Amino acid sequence: MDLFLQQTLAGLAIGGVYASVALAVVMIYQATDHFNFAQGEMAMFSTFVAWSLISYGLPYWVAFFLTVIISFAGGLAIERIIVRPVEKAPVLNQIIVFIGLLVIFNSVAGWIFEHTIKPFPSPFPEQPLFGNNYIGMHDTGVIGVTMIMLALVFVFVRHTPLGLAMRAAAQNPESAKLVGVRVGWMLAIGWGLAAAIGSVAGMMIAPVVFLEPNMMVGILLYGFAGALLGGVSSPGGAVIGGFMVGVLENLVGTYVPFVGNELKLTVALVLIVAVLLFKPAGLFGIVTVKRV
Repeated sequence: MDLFLQQTLAGLAIGGVYASVALAVVMIYQATDHFNFAQGEMAMFSTFVAWSLISYGLPYWVAFFLTVIISFAGGLAIERIIVRPVEKAPVLNQIIVFIGLLVIFNSVAGWIFEHTIKPFPSPFPEQPLFGNNYIGMHDTGVIGVTMIMLALVFVFVRHTPLGLAMRAAAQNPESAKLVGVRVGWMLAIGWGLAAAIGSVAGMMIAPVVFLEPNMMVGILLYGFAGALLGGVSSPGGAVIGGFMVGVLENLVGTYVPFVGNELKLTVALVLIVAVLLFKPAGLFGIVTVKRV
């Protein structure tokens, strides 16, 4: 029972990172109808920015919030400069742009910061809270930071005029334009928010997996799995899906003998295939019916 509780809590911690990535993926999917394959690399690059700021002597939380702001500006710039010119292009062209962004961020990070593995500091103490042996302080902190961030995003999207305008622009751009919503800028802000959310995920997972240009490859797959499991039409569902993937991955790796730590990534791949085959809309997604 102790092992089950420990693995479940650890799964919730890593699931918080997956949930952040899944939410970022869904926000861009709703704006473009495509998955951003560069989402993980954008988060990785942002984490290198945070590492550089900390190396220059800035306190962790100052570097943290500066990185979030820089990432937001970077995501907005990417939409304005790179994505917007191809928004009316064929689907294949847009997918190639996303893959190109993935390669560019990965290569530039390796060129600037090198491919050596770098330790990334955790802002949380090493000693467990109140002497508990079930979950470490970093895992507890990851859950806390993730929940605060998700709550802020929820309040912003659901209860502010700008958030309402963003939802309208994503769901029905033509109608939104008729009521005066600047759809282009709403989509750009969505990209900025997705980049900022991804940067938080990168900074939270870096102390666990260490910092290097390929650190987010597996995390992005888990994020995709969470988004598909929860439903790409439901940001809240994607968040729940991310937590579910984290817990399921840990429990399968612990209790299924032939999986272990070496094959845990296959859990995400199996989930992606299973959801696409049996419930493409996800657990909380909306089935869209198109008239022909």
